Amino acid sequence: MVVAVIAVVCVLMLVLGFVVPRLSRRPQRGTQKSLGAGARGAGKAPGFVGRLLSAPFRSSNRAVGKSGRAGRRGRSRMPF
Repeated sequence: MVVAVIAVVCVLMLVLGFVVPRLSRRPQRGTQKSLGAGARGAGKAPGFVGRLLSAPFRSSNRAVGKSGRAGRRGRSRMPF
């Protein structure tokens, strides 16, 4: 379920970055901020468990940033 939500958010960031590149930065930043808060909260667990629990949030954060960048990059390479 969580994987599906992250996939939908990534696709939404990709489309938003392609359609309205300047307006896509704020939703991307908000999404990354909430994922970062989740990673920080999960990272408070001691030792290896903290790293293990925060890993999905960190990788989701990277995926959201990557898809937003890809949408903006694709838009900038369009001939019009």
